[in-house]
Amino acid sequence: MAANKLAGKKAPREMLINVPRLVASYYNRQPDPGDPAQQVEFGTSGHRGTSGDGSFNEDHVIAISAAICEYRAANHISGPLFLGMDTHALSEPAMATALEVFAAAGVNVMMQSGMGYTPTPAISHAILNWNHGRTRKATKARADGVVITPSHNPPQDGGFKYNPPHGGPAGAEVTDAVAKRANEILENGPGSIRRMPFEKALKADTTREYDFISAYVDDLDNVVDMAAIAKAGIKLGVDPMGGSTVYFWEPIAEKYGIDIEVVNKTVDPAFGFMRVDKDGKIRMDCSSRYAMQGLISLKRRFDIAFGNDPDGDRHGIVTRGAGLLNPNHYLAVSIWYLFQNRPGWPKTAAVGKTLVSTAMIDRVARHLNQPLTEVPVGFKWFVDGLLDGTFGFGGEESAGASFLRKDGTAWATDKDGIIMNLLAAEICAVTGKDPAEIYGELEGRFGKCVYERMDAPATRRQKEALKNLTPDAIRADMLAGEAVSAKLTSAPGNGAAIGGIKIVSENGWFAARPSGTEDIYKIYAESFKGKAHLKKIQEEAQRIVNDAFDAR
Repeated sequence: MAANKLAGKKAPREMLINVPRLVASYYNRQPDPGDPAQQVEFGTSGHRGTSGDGSFNEDHVIAISAAICEYRAANHISGPLFLGMDTHALSEPAMATALEVFAAAGVNVMMQSGMGYTPTPAISHAILNWNHGRTRKATKARADGVVITPSHNPPQDGGFKYNPPHGGPAGAEVTDAVAKRANEILENGPGSIRRMPFEKALKADTTREYDFISAYVDDLDNVVDMAAIAKAGIKLGVDPMGGSTVYFWEPIAEKYGIDIEVVNKTVDPAFGFMRVDKDGKIRMDCSSRYAMQGLISLKRRFDIAFGNDPDGDRHGIVTRGAGLLNPNHYLAVSIWYLFQNRPGWPKTAAVGKTLVSTAMIDRVARHLNQPLTEVPVGFKWFVDGLLDGTFGFGGEESAGASFLRKDGTAWATDKDGIIMNLLAAEICAVTGKDPAEIYGELEGRFGKCVYERMDAPATRRQKEALKNLTPDAIRADMLAGEAVSAKLTSAPGNGAAIGGIKIVSENGWFAARPSGTEDIYKIYAESFKGKAHLKKIQEEAQRIVNDAFDAR
């Protein structure tokens, strides 16, 4: 798809959302519980939508919050609920609604003082720290958390994520139950749900202020070598992209004596400072070279620079020579560096990757003699391994990752864009090379690969067929001139269904997965034999998928 004419340019005023109208729709529009598009549905990162079309309104937040209260009670979760929000326009009203429900239900809520912004990784970190060594006993009650965020989605969107006591994204067994109950509440009318007036909820005995910033910042030297960064004297640039990490960076710089310049401190719910993304939308995606153009233009001012999305769970690394580093490339570099520079990690700690992440990771893991675990798309699949230390690192191709503390224990079981940014600084400080330079060395050692994601049209029936394919439905035994070595409809790392297919050969692979929101399917493809070979893989991928459609 060709880039929009505005891609990489500052968003014109006429593109910006009408914030008062958006918030008014949040309170005034009532969703239709009989319309699937207006029901509660949890994707890989919670329920998302917008108030203008009835997919993210006050009724949704009341219903989800009440369903979580019931889930907590049924599962004996009686500790604090760490509640945070990002800087999207709908996040603050949604947080207020959620607090009204939680306070009325007697839930002990911990929230940033002054209703400040809280990144997703700070919530996960707080949950794990509270729960360390605790059991189900009431006297040692477990904590969980909620983050009000649609992640990197456009300014008009809202989102609601639930993190159970393991600290990471809730799995389907939890989200399915919460969504089912929330939709029942929508159907019956959320007016039956008890709420406490907001000002009273803020002053309730069960509502407590919590300093997420200090708790997170003070602990950073246990996961990243902050002393090495300070000693090297490198200059760092950071763009929070108007998000919830904005007030974390100066405390980090002050505590550890690091030279960090926050290039944009603006918090604007319309995100009027943003550069337009490839498709002509405003999207705070720190893995997009179009959205990150503002920071990329400043790359010569810094030894290394980085950005985060609004809830701080994604990272974008900018180097002087390469500009914005491809997320797959940085995953490979991070794994290469970490497993050679963390002597406190278990020797058997695995590398965790999603099945649509680069095969360069496979070659790096094999060379390092580290076990590799390949899982379906979604960070939830890394949670258990990061929690018990069987995974040293878990990462996905969409610029989300986390890793263990230096001593091999859990740091965060959700994506953490802050430590991934600081890891890039540590790599520079310790090796004297930036991550792009190290990736060049990996290419020299393991081969150069090219990777692309593209979309292809598909009907609703075809998408359902793709989601339920079995390996025997794939008749092809060759892929772009090479013998097919694997036909996968479940992830080799854990046997979970991938919701599509992956076909692998010696020097290339493709995966096809249906979109959950559009009449398309996504094709991820990679080749170690160049762009012409990649193009052939992509062409054959569409033919193989279409043949499977016809066979059904």
